[in-house]
Amino acid sequence: MRKMLLSKRWRFLWTSVPRLEYDDSYQSIEYGRFSRFVVRFLFLHEAPVIETLHFKLGKTCGAEDIRLWIRAADKCCMQGESPPIVLPSSLYTGCHVLEELHVEPCLSDNLTVFTVRVPSLKSLVLHASKGMHGFVIDAPYFEWLDIVDYRDELCHCIIDDMPKILTACFDVSYTHSGEILPFLTSVKRLDLCLLTSENVYPSGIIFYCLVHLKICTCLTEWLNLLMCMLRDSPKLKSLKLQKCHVTEACNPRPSWNEPNSVPKCLVSSLEALEWVGYEGTEEEKEVVAFILISANCLEKVFKYL
Repeated sequence: MRKMLLSKRWRFLWTSVPRLEYDDSYQSIEYGRFSRFVVRFLFLHEAPVIETLHFKLGKTCGAEDIRLWIRAADKCCMQGESPPIVLPSSLYTGCHVLEELHVEPCLSDNLTVFTVRVPSLKSLVLHASKGMHGFVIDAPYFEWLDIVDYRDELCHCIIDDMPKILTACFDVSYTHSGEILPFLTSVKRLDLCLLTSENVYPSGIIFYCLVHLKICTCLTEWLNLLMCMLRDSPKLKSLKLQKCHVTEACNPRPSWNEPNSVPKCLVSSLEALEWVGYEGTEEEKEVVAFILISANCLEKVFKYL
């Protein structure tokens, strides 16, 4: 009798679980049955908020299924992750409380332009797929943006004004990748690994709010990027240089040309310099010497091999 009462007590507990994860590869369940189960489960779910909604899906999933699941989850005020699968070109915008989105397209994805228009969105992590030609982001309350793109193709991007953005990370390898930077003039923390061209970004761009800057030294033109960012970041306090990726020994070495004037941040604001992967090349020694001589407010210097 006690066992029966305990069973009834816990019978509907699943309807209040705040974190949901679905896997259509489990025990080779037929996809149609899986899709119907997800819909019924979400519509019967009674939790006031779904904190996390995670899907692990195969190639048979379609955009209509995604829209249906999101509409069902939206009934429960979904907060958290959108399904990391093949998405329609325009992300469904009924999710008025969605704050975090992590997108990792699969190799067979046919997505060409990724569009996000979610007013409540605060954080986006986007790993670009092979066939993607660009992305559009319209999220005025953005605080965190992280884009990873190792394709060789030029990616066109349109990013509306993000006055509240705090952190942006870009690890991209296509030419003219610096075209992203003009959209980030209000950022406070910036992490960059860019295959830059000679002109890193349009002249006249000033990063008035930038306080913390990290630049990857794995690519040949990182010195050009560094000097441009120092010149245009008048309030910079912390600079970190790090070789984040393995490079071939045959890659050409960066060229150092001492600037005609000292960047304002070195004169009045830079307090910390950290260099991870310092190798002691002539170019690196010249950069360190220039910063040490010019930085009036420098308090901390760290170098790691």
